[in-house]
Amino acid sequence: MDLVSVIIPYYKKRNFVKETIVSVINQSYDYLEILIIYDDTNLNDLEFLKEISKLDNRIRIINNNKRLGAGYSRNKGIEQSNGKYIAFIDADDTWAQDKLKDQISFMKKNNYQISHTSYFIIDEKKKIIDQRKARDLLSVNEILKSCDIGLSTVIIEKKVITKSKTKFPQLATKEDFVFWLTLLKKNNKFYAYDSNLTNWTDTKNSLSSSTIQKLFDGFKVYNYYMNFNIIKSVYYLFCLSLNYLKKR
Repeated sequence: MDLVSVIIPYYKKRNFVKETIVSVINQSYDYLEILIIYDDTNLNDLEFLKEISKLDNRIRIINNNKRLGAGYSRNKGIEQSNGKYIAFIDADDTWAQDKLKDQISFMKKNNYQISHTSYFIIDEKKKIIDQRKARDLLSVNEILKSCDIGLSTVIIEKKVITKSKTKFPQLATKEDFVFWLTLLKKNNKFYAYDSNLTNWTDTKNSLSSSTIQKLFDGFKVYNYYMNFNIIKSVYYLFCLSLNYLKKR
């Protein structure tokens, strides 16, 4: 059995994080290390997390000591991880009990290095309000107009990240989009396991729900990270926004 490093950035998710952690602790695939990267200068929640960490000795808390953002926090988690596989989950999402077991079995059977799954979207009352179906993504062009990868569904062999020297950028939102685009540009492929194994929580006060922030960061994805000119960047930002609205 190969070690899986589960990376959880934490910033002001006190009402959700315990359920997230418990869903990881309760995985039927139990050869894990759980790295919680504490990304808040307010230390009140750090004590709260330390209490939760007593539930399982596989939990390790890494304190940033200053605000770095989710992307840089994940980079820090990857750097300090020991697993063959990296699994991402945000601090307000949850996994089905067999998520890791089923997904890693799928990857091993097919000799895949990266996979993502379908997932449910739930509201803050745990009600399912939508779902997203995973599909194979084999080139960068397939996600330029629509980011169809749920971060909390992704498992990736660590050596793919280290060999390609891919890192999450410092963006308030869309940092995962840049990460996926960079991996695809380097000829990596995302294979889909079509099973709803993650609950993604739609929280209204999160950074990812800020329209202005999304537009600003979305433009930067294309103009800065993809090196598109302004017109091309605006075109793809329009397509991205339109596809996002179609999903709502």
